[in-house]
Amino acid sequence: MTKPLEGIRVLDLTNVLAGPFCCHQLVHMGAEVIKIEAAGRGDLARQLGADPELNEKAMGVSFLAQNAGKKSVTVNLKNPEGKALFLRLVATADVVVENFRPGVMDRLGVGYDVLKGVNSTLIYCAISGFGQDGPWMYRPAYDQIVQGVSGAMSITGGADSAPLRIGYPAADTIGGMTAAFAIAAALNARPRGSFIDVSMLESMLVTMGWVVSNYLIAGEEPKANGNENVTSAPSGAFRAGGGMINIAANKDEQWHRLAGHLGLAHLTDRPDYATREARKRNRHALKAELEAVLVTRPAGEWVTELNGIGVPAGAVMTVPDILQQPQIADRGFLQGYENVPGADRDIEVATTGIKLDGRALKVDAPPPTLGQDNGAIWGALGMTPAELIRLQEEGVL
Repeated sequence: MTKPLEGIRVLDLTNVLAGPFCCHQLVHMGAEVIKIEAAGRGDLARQLGADPELNEKAMGVSFLAQNAGKKSVTVNLKNPEGKALFLRLVATADVVVENFRPGVMDRLGVGYDVLKGVNSTLIYCAISGFGQDGPWMYRPAYDQIVQGVSGAMSITGGADSAPLRIGYPAADTIGGMTAAFAIAAALNARPRGSFIDVSMLESMLVTMGWVVSNYLIAGEEPKANGNENVTSAPSGAFRAGGGMINIAANKDEQWHRLAGHLGLAHLTDRPDYATREARKRNRHALKAELEAVLVTRPAGEWVTELNGIGVPAGAVMTVPDILQQPQIADRGFLQGYENVPGADRDIEVATTGIKLDGRALKVDAPPPTLGQDNGAIWGALGMTPAELIRLQEEGVL
């Protein structure tokens, strides 16, 4: 299968999550992604994750999760020889991605103006917490900081528990996905060559468009509604036998089917539940009526039956639960690698959730050890083995 980004070379100068996640998408789409890592240290993600042994080996779970298929070279950009070597590599590239604070690349002497002088068609993508201008541009930004200032935490949880952090690094991953989309679009432009400024904060707000628009257009201030979908009723999470079940009876016909199946058809005649707006106003009373029946049987049985009559429903699962489901396990979403160098064990990682022509996107190579491609990449630029040894001994590589 020919992948859409085959023949594209991406230099990945990023660390930890937003940037590496961006380049994780690009490498699965076929790009050659060369990870440019700090000499002797590498991506901080190499020391992050739930397994201390892997962290000690500089192959932390956080690194393994999003760097399969990439190549790794090391270079000290503060060293003149290292900088010169990097600029030679830039001349061969289509894309550079970095997620330093604004101004860092300029201070290193390898900012956009310098790089476009080396490669006029270069696409340069800068991912930062708050963007490349504005009063917050120099603030340090981690995922939870952005979640908080974006308003996302204020609407997560219920009235008695908000604000709550979303249970995964949403701002980082959304920022990375936004950057990957922008890069893919910029590669289609003719002539090529652009500076892409991706703000994690703005990327997060874009995905909150529903609540943002309700405030901007309808004047409705967003609130934390817990597991209730306030756009309709009955719609949300309900107690059932042995667990929770999500039901989204958003259409009148779905509400009637649901009520009939639960033996509650008489509720459809009540003025309190006759229309969507009436059901929304009385959602908590309606929820109690439904749960009185739902708790009498296992959640899984209700899910099967309700979907069978056209009422959208799904069990509330744990992460291990869903990863074991055939819907995930049999579609190629997960990819395994045996005896990964550096990690010295088999690993399994998530891919992209994208299929092209019926096939899940895969990459053959596991995540790289630090600097494993120094010989191949720098050697292709004309560096001899003796020169590479000298540069490594001097801390340039």
